[in-house]
Amino acid sequence: MRYILIGGAWPYANSSLHLGHIAALISGDVLARYHRQIGDKVLYVSGTDCHGTPITERAKKEKISPREISEKYHKEFSKVFENMEFSYDLYTKTDNEYHEEKVKEIFKRIYDNGYIYEKIDQDNYCEHCQKFVADRELKLICPNCGNETKGDQCDCGYVPTKEDLQNAVCIDCGNKTTTRPNKNLYVALSKLQPEIEKYVEKNESSWRKNSQNETRKYLKEGLKDRAVTRNLDWGVEIPIEGYEDKRMYVWIDAVLGYITTAMRYCEENGLNWENWWKENKENENRIYMVHGKDNIMFHTLILPGLLIGAKDNYLLPDKIVSTEYLNFNDQKFSKSKGIGMTILEALDKFNVDTLRFHLIKNGPETRDSNFTEEEYILTHNEVTNKLGNFVNRTLKYKGLTNIPNGNMNEEVKKYLEDKYVEISQSIENIEFKNAANKIMELLDYANKYYDESKPWVQIKENEEEFNNTIYTCSVIIANISNLIEAFMPETAQKIRNYLNIADKSWNYIEVEKGLKLENIQALFERMSNAGQ
Repeated sequence: MRYILIGGAWPYANSSLHLGHIAALISGDVLARYHRQIGDKVLYVSGTDCHGTPITERAKKEKISPREISEKYHKEFSKVFENMEFSYDLYTKTDNEYHEEKVKEIFKRIYDNGYIYEKIDQDNYCEHCQKFVADRELKLICPNCGNETKGDQCDCGYVPTKEDLQNAVCIDCGNKTTTRPNKNLYVALSKLQPEIEKYVEKNESSWRKNSQNETRKYLKEGLKDRAVTRNLDWGVEIPIEGYEDKRMYVWIDAVLGYITTAMRYCEENGLNWENWWKENKENENRIYMVHGKDNIMFHTLILPGLLIGAKDNYLLPDKIVSTEYLNFNDQKFSKSKGIGMTILEALDKFNVDTLRFHLIKNGPETRDSNFTEEEYILTHNEVTNKLGNFVNRTLKYKGLTNIPNGNMNEEVKKYLEDKYVEISQSIENIEFKNAANKIMELLDYANKYYDESKPWVQIKENEEEFNNTIYTCSVIIANISNLIEAFMPETAQKIRNYLNIADKSWNYIEVEKGLKLENIQALFERMSNAGQ
């Protein structure tokens, strides 16, 4: 029995989700649907990241509390994922008591094991605002690219050092900051590096190249111990005496959320969460982490480091599914500059299944990619022509009321059986574009078979051959419903309804001969080019 854990990165509750976010996360849903189809025990989890400075900044701007701002975006995110047909077993949020208590337990265990320790820092302090200032509340000139950046991370990827931040100014008031002694807790990543290196060497061969390169870069430089406490009143409390006035860094409670969410889902559904997260010789396990390239180190270094430090027999993520960036009309997404499109805006204009398929087939799997409305419409119309029309001209053939009592073409059957194997291999190798292209190959094959068989001639000259052709095409359609389930689930379900298929599977299937065909509707409507 295989136990498959899939963790989708936790979006920050500080602005609406755009197409780039979904392009980074949709692989998780493909994996979840596929692994369920082949009979694996799947647990697919994620949630809204409600804590940290970005949320408090947004709350300040809107003059409401951080809890109100995070709840507003959590509801929006939940709607987005539901409308995009993401099949999370549990999509939760970090602002809930269960998560916070479990995270504190794991944090305390790491502390007791000696991997979290106290240190006195010289932290940035704003005399004007009378407070310690978080990295994200600072701005400075990036030493790497020369552009103005916030203190947590530049768009170029550079993370400012303590020394860099000595020249920073407070975003709120614009005054240059000073430094003051400040007591913090640190996670000893330098002490954990030997164990983390062993983990990376064992697993990185199945990671995307960007994950391998980014992780190796940090290991080569030597892992630096990182502060795990910060001066905030919004976030998970620190379960260590003397730190009542501080909160946990958001990247700790977010990555540990993959475990706490599994715990909660299993507790509520009578399952054992340890089947997914703990060593068990009877189980075969796989843990996928799905995210954009800006989150690589948190999933390949921070999360494994925390789990190793807990010394509690945790499994570590073995499949890192990290995308590059999606641009919009050849520009970076930017809400302030009006560049891009939110998911809810996209769903008002586009078909959800062809949007999913387009983002998988043309997304930033291994290199940055670009989204334009024109290119999406090309994909939509191609799917309409090759899938929608094939289904329509088979199941709505003039005068056809039932599936014919025909024979299946053995060559076509073998082709379909081979496609299950090929697409399965592509998905298991986290090559989703390749899987999508193989689906398009199947659609081309199906249409070629139909055209070369010429059922419009057969019905006049040889009814038996006509019945064989239409039956074979009906079987192709039935198997297409299985093979596209992970990519276009709504369309797959429509086809199953047309052909009275009880459930999806990952095996070659045939169609009930004589089945009455009724209420066959067009799967898609053709779209005009943008601007027409």
